[in-house]
Amino acid sequence: MKLNLSFLFIGAILILVGCQPKAAKDNTECGNLKAEDFQSKMEGSNTNLYFLRNGDISAAITNYGGRIVSLCAPGRDGKMADVVLGFNSLDGYMGAHGVFHGALIGRVSNRIAKGKFSIDGQEYALPLNNGVNHLHGGPDGFFNVEWTVKSSNDTSLVLSYLSEDGEMGYPGNLDVQVTYSLSAENELKIDYLATTDKATPVNLTSHPFFNLAGEGSGASINNHLLTINADMYTPVDSTMIPLGENVSVEGTPFDFRQAKSIGADLAQLDNNEQLKNGLGYDHNFALNKDGEGAMTWAATVVEPISGRKMEVFTEEPGMQFYGGNFMDGSDTGKAGKPYGYRESFALETQHFPDSPNQANFTSIILNPGEVYRTASIYKFSVE
Repeated sequence: MKLNLSFLFIGAILILVGCQPKAAKDNTECGNLKAEDFQSKMEGSNTNLYFLRNGDISAAITNYGGRIVSLCAPGRDGKMADVVLGFNSLDGYMGAHGVFHGALIGRVSNRIAKGKFSIDGQEYALPLNNGVNHLHGGPDGFFNVEWTVKSSNDTSLVLSYLSEDGEMGYPGNLDVQVTYSLSAENELKIDYLATTDKATPVNLTSHPFFNLAGEGSGASINNHLLTINADMYTPVDSTMIPLGENVSVEGTPFDFRQAKSIGADLAQLDNNEQLKNGLGYDHNFALNKDGEGAMTWAATVVEPISGRKMEVFTEEPGMQFYGGNFMDGSDTGKAGKPYGYRESFALETQHFPDSPNQANFTSIILNPGEVYRTASIYKFSVE
C-alpha cells in the first residue's frame, strides 16, 4: 500500500497542535471576553486566557495569578449569568484597587500576625501588606505572578509555579501545581499539589468573589441565603488575628447552620465586637468534618430571585466567609459597572488563619519529602 506523505505530514502537524495548551476562543455567550486582552502584557511573560466548558457551566481562567475571570451558570429561567466578579483585560486586573479578584492565594492564605513566624527556632519575617499583618502571601504573592500552563483542554487547566527560596520571606523552594476542572455535574473542582525542599508554611486557596445574581447586576448579596456547616468559628482581634481558639456559633450572628440571608444579622454590627472587627463578616469557620482530610459539604448559597445555587465541598478544615465589606465602587468590572459595598462574597477554603503562631490550630508546615494535597469543589444548580 502506498502512503500519501502529504496526509502524513498534515496529520503529524495536527497531533502536535493538539498537544499544545489551548487558549480561549472569544466567548460571547457570557462575559464577552477576548483572549487577546489577556495576552503578554508584561515583559517576558506568556499570559493568556483559557476557557473550560462542561455540563451547563463555563469558566474563563488566566494564568496571570491563576485567576478565575468568569464563571457562567444558568438561573431558574435558563438565562446565563457570570457569577464571578472580575475584569475584561489583563490591564484591568493589574490596575485594580482590589488585588485578589479570582486569584490563587499562597504561600499562605489569610493573615500572619505581624508577618512573623518561627520554624525550629528560626524566625522568618514577611512583608506587611494588611496594616500590621501579612495577608495572602504578601504584595507579590501567588496572585501577582505568571503561572506556567502545563496542559489545557475543554474541561481542565493545569498550572504550575516554582516559588523560590526566600520569595516574600518564605523559606524553601516550593513547587506548586493547581488543576482546575469542570465536571458534567456542573462542578468546578480545584486540586492543589505542592512539595518543598525546606520546611515552610503552606495554606493555598482560591479567591473568587461571587454574586449569584450576576456580576455587575448591582444586586446586594444580603438577600442571598447562606448555610455553613460549622458549629464553631474563629473570633479575631481588631487587626483580624485569631484570639487563639474557636468558639460556638450558638446564639451569635455567626450561626449559619440553618439557611438565613447574609444580611439577616448585620443590624447587630454596632453592638457585636466580632462584626465590628471585621466591619461585617470576614471570619474563619471551623467546618464540621466527616474525618480529617475528608471531602465534605461546607456551605450552600442560594440567590432566591434567579434560583442559582452554589454548594461548596472541601477537604480543608476551615472556610473564610467574607461579605464584601471593603468593596467601595472604586473598581469597574466586566459589565462596565462599579463593584459596590456588599455586592459580593467569598468562601475561601483553608486551614485556620495565623496557624504558624497559633498553638491550638493544626500545623500548616510542609516538610521535605511530604506532599501537600487538597481539593475543593464549587457546584452549581438551580433551586
